[in-house]
Amino acid sequence: MTSAFFTRKRDELVPAPHARGPWSPDMLHGRLLGGLAARALEERYAEPGLRFARLTVDLFRNSPMLPVTVETTLVRDGRRIRVADAVISTEQGVIARAGAVLLRESEQPGGERALVTPSWDEPPPAAPPAQGDGWRPPFDLWWVTPFGEPGRAWMRERHLLVDDEPLTPFVRAALAADFASPLANAQRDGLRFINADYTLTLARLPEGDLVGVESTGHVSAGGVATGQVTMHDTAGPIGFCVVTALANPVIGGGRRTEG
Repeated sequence: MTSAFFTRKRDELVPAPHARGPWSPDMLHGRLLGGLAARALEERYAEPGLRFARLTVDLFRNSPMLPVTVETTLVRDGRRIRVADAVISTEQGVIARAGAVLLRESEQPGGERALVTPSWDEPPPAAPPAQGDGWRPPFDLWWVTPFGEPGRAWMRERHLLVDDEPLTPFVRAALAADFASPLANAQRDGLRFINADYTLTLARLPEGDLVGVESTGHVSAGGVATGQVTMHDTAGPIGFCVVTALANPVIGGGRRTEG
């Protein structure tokens, strides 16, 4: 992997130039805020036998290219359920928040389930990803279907998140989950919705460095959209991600429209 998105400097995390997102050169990529939240929550609250089952990331403010801090809070620590929050801030104030639910592992129930998400029939990529025109993502991306159609894609991180820290499976999943919005909400002439959040739900963590994302639904009306994807690894499905988004024509750099 190449240089990290953030460098630790005292209590702050300083972004590198390649941490910029596609909407504006002055904005951090929203996926990195989810990754930072997952990293902080995992460092503080992970425990053997407890599994991160949900991560909700709220992206409610422009994220400037400034040093960030991440603070976490334990909301509930029960025998089978642990709930924790994270708040991400810059010198300008709070820019994002996240909430995580950790569930206690136990014996898998028997019996036949009425509905089971099938394994993906897309083989892992065998060649380097193609380089398209325009903005290039700071991760390896293999499109299985054309952009703007019901989408399938493989992803692999190319950069570390903070300094020389290895990416954990949970952080890797949190980073990949933000791609639910462009995959589910794009149309053939481009992406006209910017996500205000994303909610990742996991039955298990991804194995290996490849994450597959498959669009499974989109509904929009009056400039408000919701989309959903199934998350995969090379062994099969691992969970889902749902996003909400608002119409955001790319004008003058395409900054996030604040509510």
